[in-house]
Amino acid sequence: MASAPGPEVGPPPSAPPASAPRPAVVEVREVSRWYGQVIALANVWMRVEGGIVGLLGPNGAGKSTLMKILAGLMAPSRGVALVHGRSLWHDAEARRRLGYCPEHEGVYDELTAREFVTAMAELSGFESSVARKRAAEALDSVGLADAMDRRLKGYSKGMRQRAKLAQAFVHDPDVLLLDEPLTGCDPLARTQIVARIQELAKAGKVIIVSSHVLYEVEALTREIVLIHRGRVLAEGNVYRLRELIDRHPHRVRVECTRPRALAARLAEQDHVVRLTLGEHAIEIETRQPDRLYDSLPREVLELGLELKSLSSPDNNLQAVFEYLTAYWQGTTESQT
Repeated sequence: MASAPGPEVGPPPSAPPASAPRPAVVEVREVSRWYGQVIALANVWMRVEGGIVGLLGPNGAGKSTLMKILAGLMAPSRGVALVHGRSLWHDAEARRRLGYCPEHEGVYDELTAREFVTAMAELSGFESSVARKRAAEALDSVGLADAMDRRLKGYSKGMRQRAKLAQAFVHDPDVLLLDEPLTGCDPLARTQIVARIQELAKAGKVIIVSSHVLYEVEALTREIVLIHRGRVLAEGNVYRLRELIDRHPHRVRVECTRPRALAARLAEQDHVVRLTLGEHAIEIETRQPDRLYDSLPREVLELGLELKSLSSPDNNLQAVFEYLTAYWQGTTESQT
């Protein structure tokens, strides 16, 4: 994982990965894409070595453009995208090792789900009888066993998403590209899709999931790529990225009895930079969260407090994304 917003996190977005402990399954090298005067992607580097990786960013960040380039559906204006070292745009065999679930609705309403997924399996090279069997198994695995012979025009949004997911993996690809697979899903469909994606990852698939809803990806993986205005801001484990943003103190909220007594104890610790008291809670800002988490249980026990909750407003993808986008915007403005 390579790119980052500045020296606090890692090398700038224009720098390639410094080292590669394992061969990358998916690799993006210096990819840019523009439409006339509009730049959709700018000098993107990315490595995916395995597991599930979340591609995160707001609408218009360039996620779908990058997904289409990764799927071999669009050529980059500059740079190259590789799967197992082979060019996606120039190599049809490399594309066969991919499964792609697009964001847009691309299904044929007059087909049943079984017919749709069977057709996609046949296009991947399977004979009709084998394709039909694989389609039934794929649809069953996403919870559509009882609805696979219904026409897609009668499907709900969540059912359509599950059918699209089934066609993406029906041919048993090595790599799955899922572009906003949870958009518009009800809680049941969301749960079923997340569970199936996790099963596929356990089976050895490499999966890239794009989303603009951070908590959706947080339910799937801690490995993320943050993209904003066509640039990769940072890559890696979300908690590691948060630790490296040392210009922002880490916030921890403790709800307990007698919060003032706890605040008095914590004020003596040199790593604590700010304390905010509420009626039944205290918010602590520290530059060394590990020291705080080590000392909190001891202080609570010694003071005889009743601990009701312990949480961190910063230990989530939303906080990481907000910090990094704010940093990037500030850096960009200072250079103009």
